[in-house]
Amino acid sequence: MSNAESSTVASDLAWFKSSYSGTEGGQCVEIAADTQAVHIRDSKTVAGPVIRVSREAWAGFLGEA
Repeated sequence: MSNAESSTVASDLAWFKSSYSGTEGGQCVEIAADTQAVHIRDSKTVAGPVIRVSREAWAGFLGEA
């Protein structure tokens, strides 16, 4: 259902952070979606690991959140 990928694989994606995150940095994640998956990373470590989940799994997560 999910797997880690290198940041170089996901570097061409358009990343978004919640507008609720503010401008101070803090504990935030960023997401980027493509046609097959949603990619998730730590906004403070953009060169770090990226978790990839299916669009269906992401929709299920948002539905429960």
